[in-house]
Amino acid sequence: KKEENRGSVEFQIVSFTNKIRRLTSHLELHKKDYLSQRGLRKILGKRQRLLSYLSKTNKIRYKELI
Repeated sequence: KKEENRGSVEFQIVSFTNKIRRLTSHLELHKKDYLSQRGLRKILGKRQRLLSYLSKTNKIRYKELI
């Protein structure tokens, strides 16, 4: 692919998705790690806001990402 711009919305969404996967696997082992659960919820909210922003501004890029 082309060179990734770390500030782009797509790159941020992909990096948040990777963080979510890592935190989810961590929380499967450590069920009472409430601080990580809070961090996971915050990242989920950020990713959701970015996805809604992308869907409003550029439908084509949103469809490619999903």
